[in-house]
Amino acid sequence: MSKSFKNLIANDWLSGADSIENRNPSDVSDVIGEYAQANVEQLEIAVSAARNALPACRNMGIEARQVALDMIGREMMARSEELGRLLSREEGKPLAEGKGEVYRAGQFFTYYAAEVLRQLGENADSVRPDIEIDVRREPMGVVAVISPWNFPTATASWKIAPALAYGNAVIWKPANQTPASAWALAEIISRAGLPDGAFQLVMGPGSIIGNGLAGHRGVDAVTFTGSYAVGRQVAAAAAPNLTKYQLELGSKNALVVMEDANIDMAVAAAMAGGYSSTGQKCTASSRLLVHSDVHDVFVEKLADTLNKIKVGHALKEGTQMGPVVSAGQLKSNLDWMDRAREHRVNIITGGEQLSLAEEGYYMSPALLTETSNDMDFNREEMFAPIAAVQRISSYEEGLAITNDTEYGLVAGIFTQSIARATHFRRNVETGCVTVNLPTAGTDYHVPFGGRKNSSSGPREQGRGAAEFYTQIKTAYIYAGEPE
Repeated sequence: MSKSFKNLIANDWLSGADSIENRNPSDVSDVIGEYAQANVEQLEIAVSAARNALPACRNMGIEARQVALDMIGREMMARSEELGRLLSREEGKPLAEGKGEVYRAGQFFTYYAAEVLRQLGENADSVRPDIEIDVRREPMGVVAVISPWNFPTATASWKIAPALAYGNAVIWKPANQTPASAWALAEIISRAGLPDGAFQLVMGPGSIIGNGLAGHRGVDAVTFTGSYAVGRQVAAAAAPNLTKYQLELGSKNALVVMEDANIDMAVAAAMAGGYSSTGQKCTASSRLLVHSDVHDVFVEKLADTLNKIKVGHALKEGTQMGPVVSAGQLKSNLDWMDRAREHRVNIITGGEQLSLAEEGYYMSPALLTETSNDMDFNREEMFAPIAAVQRISSYEEGLAITNDTEYGLVAGIFTQSIARATHFRRNVETGCVTVNLPTAGTDYHVPFGGRKNSSSGPREQGRGAAEFYTQIKTAYIYAGEPE
């Protein structure tokens, strides 16, 4: 009999109207637990509790708030091995990646704990005599957090931590593919000493809980990370109430490899950017734009590296690539391989479903060559361990192809030329750029986000997060001679 896990609503752990079974994608016979699914009535209770908590959230002393966030972060870092194992067990990324994600998530909380004490306002003299002006940021109010399954702890943390730091009440709806990591984080937050109702976990289907939060008049802001299609639905639900939203959506990132690149470094970056986390990340470089002078040697070295990758159970020692998250994701990935065959491109290696000792959602990492930018797998986000190489003849062609996409999250270039690197980072149409580095991997103390259809609304992370989680109030004070 599997253990049951409840939602945290109105400062109480409540059973749902229903529950879902959470299974290990590395071994589908392994049931992690049963997780509550809230209904509309429980959602209403959560919103009401959050609104009632707002005065206490606003008035919580900044030192007490700093202590609470710091406690959350330090416990997460201290328990990164345990919680990382749980994350890898339910999501499928190798154990080292799971541990690293939890530790980094803890750093988000300790970073924003410090930011609590740096919330300084501005002041100015009015253009009118004897009047002073005070400008400060105040909480948005009730913030709905809708987070994805691919980084279930890190992405949620970089939303929840600043929301709490700036004095908001948070209602968190995590992805149903990874409820165990969500529950574990919520349990830690529940013991941090925050006001009743300041933080709530409401697990449930996106069609009910996600849409319900985005369209609720009692929600002041909604932050969402997920697909472009679902992001449009969130924006549409928020629009009638003019609810502030922040959307991090799809991507189609390119890594440009020029003829003067360090090929070994470029291959390592293509591996880290395109295939870590089984390719299931928005920063994945699934388009590899390689100069014709180094095309063949790059492809040979990358294929050789891919062929040596050990695909296996996420928790087993030596595993370099785990399963994909679900049967549906595996089917989608294999469908992309079928489309590649329809286009008659070269499948250099991989792209096949694997049968291992445990029944799970395994596939071999794939590399495609002789592709063009008009092919659907070079236009749409795959979220798969699949990368497609395009042959380019010049830097100008590489830059043009990089920008020829509806998305604009991140792009990278490998070159020894400072002039090229500078021109690329100034002219590429993305929110993030890397030079001689993988496209994946961002720091928590600086802004993160994209352009075009990759993002909408203020940036996440760093001090830029204040633009979303706070609102500005300008006060005018008469400071003339006393009567």
